[in-house]
Order: sequence, then structure tokens, then C-alpha cells
Amino acid sequence: MAIQVTATALPEVKIIEPRVFGDARGYFYESFNGREFSEQVEASVEFVQDNHSRSARGVLRGLHYQIEHAQGKLVRVVEGEVFDVAVDIRKSSPNFGNWVGVNLSEENHRQLWVPPGFAHGFVVLSESAQFLYKTTDYWYQAYERSIVWNDPEIGIEWPIDFEPLLAAKDAAGKRLAEADHFA
Repeated sequence: MAIQVTATALPEVKIIEPRVFGDARGYFYESFNGREFSEQVEASVEFVQDNHSRSARGVLRGLHYQIEHAQGKLVRVVEGEVFDVAVDIRKSSPNFGNWVGVNLSEENHRQLWVPPGFAHGFVVLSESAQFLYKTTDYWYQAYERSIVWNDPEIGIEWPIDFEPLLAAKDAAGKRLAEADHFA
């Protein structure tokens, strides 16, 4: 097996740890293997888009989702470190409004599978971070939504002691109680 998959407190959200082969020259690992992913994580996923962002320390992106054309995301960091968060926003879920957070870094090579029906965000903990992710549907601006990062109803425990840098759309995010939800 090239990956080890661990369920989080939100069982549908998975931590994926690749088998890393390293020596004095550096390292190698498979960052994605469709067969293993299908067998161990989610049988019916097809990725259609890859995204890459670079952010400075203190930048917080999210909590994002698309209310139509919901996206599953397989996320990872190739430079730096982030605290990555998924929030269950499926009204019918027993975990509605609950969150999980995982440190992703270039050192730990972890990935996080965030399925459709979850809001997603991260904050950069290192001087900068390069964040890569695959999505199961395309980006549609008309359906993009944002839940405010510090909604007390969700209560995310961000590991920061500073006010994060936000995009205007994230600063204007709605609280969970006012946001559009999945059924």
C-alpha cells in the first residue's frame, strides 16, 4: 500500500499519509494514485480540476464551499505549513456544524480528503505556504459561498495568536445559522 488512510472525528473526512521513500538524495512518494484512492477512500470520485495557491503567514482562506456543483477536495501542502479545517454543513448529518482540523506540511506529506457537503478553510502557520488541491467539480462563482472563519456556533480552535489576513469575501462570510446548507 502506498497510502495509509485514517478517519477523523468526522468519519467522511480522511487523513491520507503516503508512503515516503527517502535517502541522502531526497525523497519520493506518489502524491495520488486513483486505484488506491478509490479502494481506500471514496469509490466514486473523479477529479476534474487541480488548483495551486501560495499564501503568506497569517493568511486565512475560507470557509469555502459551493452550494451547487459541490466540490470534494483532496488537499495538500508542498511548501510550508497550514492548519486545515473541514466543517460538516449537511443539515441531515448528526455531525452538522462540527469541525476537524489537521496540520498539513511539506514535512509530514499529509493530505486531507474533504468530501462534498463540507466547508473548507486553512490558515498559514509558516512564513509562506504552497497549497495544492484536486476538486471533483469545477469552480462556479455563482454558487460559491463562505462561512465566517470565527463563527462562535462552530467554535473552530485556530492555533493562532494573531488576527488573520482575510479576503473581502471571507471577511463578509455568513454565520452557519444564516448560511446556505446542504440537505
